[in-house]
Amino acid sequence: MKPRLNVEICGISFKNPVIAASGTFGFGREYARYVDLNMLGGIAVKGLTLLPRKGNPPPRIAETPSGILNSVGLQNPGIDHFIEQELPQLLKYDTRIIVNINGNTIDEYCRMAEKLRGVPVHFLELNISCPNVKQGGVAFGTDPDLVYDITRSVKAHAGQPVIVKLTPNVTDIKEVAIAAEQGGADGISLINTVLGMAIDVKKRRPVLANIVGGLSGPAIKPIALRMVWEAAQVVSIPIIGMGGITTGEDVVEFLLAGATAVGVGTANLMSPTACIDILNQLEEYMVQNGVGDVKELIGRLETE
Repeated sequence: MKPRLNVEICGISFKNPVIAASGTFGFGREYARYVDLNMLGGIAVKGLTLLPRKGNPPPRIAETPSGILNSVGLQNPGIDHFIEQELPQLLKYDTRIIVNINGNTIDEYCRMAEKLRGVPVHFLELNISCPNVKQGGVAFGTDPDLVYDITRSVKAHAGQPVIVKLTPNVTDIKEVAIAAEQGGADGISLINTVLGMAIDVKKRRPVLANIVGGLSGPAIKPIALRMVWEAAQVVSIPIIGMGGITTGEDVVEFLLAGATAVGVGTANLMSPTACIDILNQLEEYMVQNGVGDVKELIGRLETE
């Protein structure tokens, strides 16, 4: 008998816990020639802003040991283009759609949430790692008070469940997770990329034009696991765990740590079939270890 893979987040059923993470899977159509999108639990679309954005100047990607640095800068066609041009294609597939939104001010986030009211997507994911221009460049996600404020404000305008995507570049992830929950978040996703940099020793210059960028890939998995586990100790809302997942057993680790589902990111850039490969490996693990239902793994880490 095949193991049961379906999970539930905010009352919405996912056929399995594997979600293509935002920023690494485009709008889905880019990968449709390589994988059957109907097999995915969900797709978190490329991060969107209120207006089109060109992103940062190149070079903006750099390989690092067991990972990559990126400073793409949220290049995207804007929320209106997504709704009018990209979403109709994505709706042809039987998978959950998570729209990742980004803004420089709380008002921008709220205006995007308003535009998505009544639009047939399943979740909003607030990327709160962007600079808040009204707070001197402080990222929303590093200040628990701002996390509470932005979550509460967006919830008042949103028509879908709101997932808050947390940055790892904080002193205590628990404080931020609690702030998101108290602000009304329906779920949280973590972690976003870890701030890092690379230097070209021959040119004696930063590799990235933006100097610093976000580190992702297998190198950050231990950090991500620790933060998912810590967050799971203090919040009761669902968690989507992500950060360096490349195998089915990686998924199991995140589920044991307390995640209900996972986001697969950089692995998609390593192999376009990564999400399906990981899903097959998860199912194989469950068969080999006598796990009949994936929910038997969620939060079942034994620490004593």
